[in-house]
Amino acid sequence: MDYDTRGRSAGFAPAGTQAIAYDQGLRAHMLRIYNYMGLGLVLTGLVAVMVASVPALYVPIFGTPLKWLVMLAPLGFVMFLSFRIEAISGATAQTLFWAFCAVMGLSLASVFLVFTGTSIARAFFGAAAMFGAMSLYGYTTNRDLSQFGSFLIMGLIGVIIASIINIFLGSSALQFAISIIGILVFVGLTAWDTQSIKLQYAEHHDDETRQKLAVMGALSLYLNFVNIFQLLLSLTGQREE
Repeated sequence: MDYDTRGRSAGFAPAGTQAIAYDQGLRAHMLRIYNYMGLGLVLTGLVAVMVASVPALYVPIFGTPLKWLVMLAPLGFVMFLSFRIEAISGATAQTLFWAFCAVMGLSLASVFLVFTGTSIARAFFGAAAMFGAMSLYGYTTNRDLSQFGSFLIMGLIGVIIASIINIFLGSSALQFAISIIGILVFVGLTAWDTQSIKLQYAEHHDDETRQKLAVMGALSLYLNFVNIFQLLLSLTGQREE
């Protein structure tokens, strides 16, 4: 059995009936991940629309310092899941994922207050097309994408640092560059994460571990999609008058 640079088994291809069972199991695993991700996006969208439609909800959030808590809360969920996933049960991980998606909806409610519905729809479908194409590529390609991982992570760190700096600078030119580079980074991460998820399944795990892997896989793909969407909206979105 071959292994990639992260120690994951690659090229795992059992023979005969084992191969059929493996392929069926992999498809079921990926379907669970995409279902988690899709339902998470629906939950996020519903919460965002609901909050943005009710002044009694969005004014106390975005009109006070509470907005910083709402904006930073999703990061707290991601960090907790990333560092504590081994110590919690699969059911707990799944519950935290739904809670994260709901809190992300609170954070994204501002999008519906700032941009037109047409711009939001255009950015959403554009992000969906990019995400779908690159996730499909990551799933089907025989090329080892792990060699690009370090460059993508460095690009992600650079985008984060530049975004923080631009909070204080408010430069439209820098924001334009951040959006372009950020889209390329998250599109690349989509393919890389999809292949990584597929390779993880090739390892031997019990059902509990696979449930947690499904949650973490859905979380990584969800974050890629949301970031592509936000960056596209920042790049092409038309603001409300």
